[in-house]
Amino acid sequence: MNKGQVFEFFRRLAEDNPAPITELEFSNPYTLLVAVALSAQATDVSVNIATRPLFARITKPAQMVALGEEALRQAIKSIGLFNTKARNVIALSQALIRDHGGEVPRHRAALEALPGVGRKTANVVLNTAWGEETFAVDTHVFRVCNRTGLAPGKDPLAVELKLERTVPQPFRRDAHHWLILHGRYTCKARTPECWRCVVVDLCRFKPKTPAPKTTSGRIGSPGPSAARTATGRIVRTRSEDRNRSRPNRLP
Repeated sequence: MNKGQVFEFFRRLAEDNPAPITELEFSNPYTLLVAVALSAQATDVSVNIATRPLFARITKPAQMVALGEEALRQAIKSIGLFNTKARNVIALSQALIRDHGGEVPRHRAALEALPGVGRKTANVVLNTAWGEETFAVDTHVFRVCNRTGLAPGKDPLAVELKLERTVPQPFRRDAHHWLILHGRYTCKARTPECWRCVVVDLCRFKPKTPAPKTTSGRIGSPGPSAARTATGRIVRTRSEDRNRSRPNRLP
């Protein structure tokens, strides 16, 4: 995409969802860090189910260390890779106490030095907890950027660096949230829902996925929340299946 198309791409996503936020539930930078670490190769829904009772009791590294690895393992056993994740969460909690006074550091290098914390996790924490303009590239972001032509790259780092170069203001702070949500609910892995996509005419993906047929055999209508683009294609201006009652970003 050229600069004008990139701007229009994010302008439409912003119009559709003016205040995108993470779907992970958290109450402070520490619980955010733990939730993101637990979300690797797991859905946000499954992480939230496990962490709701956990975070009702545990909100600080010292409390997590006191809980212990075995109890944590039992609390998160419904999440994939729970043995490794429990070990890492205890270890990162110990490191926060030992090296950072029990606080989550606000610098990438310090975050990535924590056990089980990689570049994507650090980017999410920096952006969501403190509003830094970082671009966390998960499987959804990687797919959307390559499929649409927004920021194609052979690996997550290549996509991240391209986003860093190309995403304009005023969209940089929320860009990765828009891309994650777009990939999760519209530009899905197996069957992208092109017939209700707000950026369908900017996307290079072909062939576009047609609308499913209704039980009557007719093609499904875009519904009352659809609008027609300048090229005449009908697109949906709001994702009806998106949950907007998610926790707010930390101040």
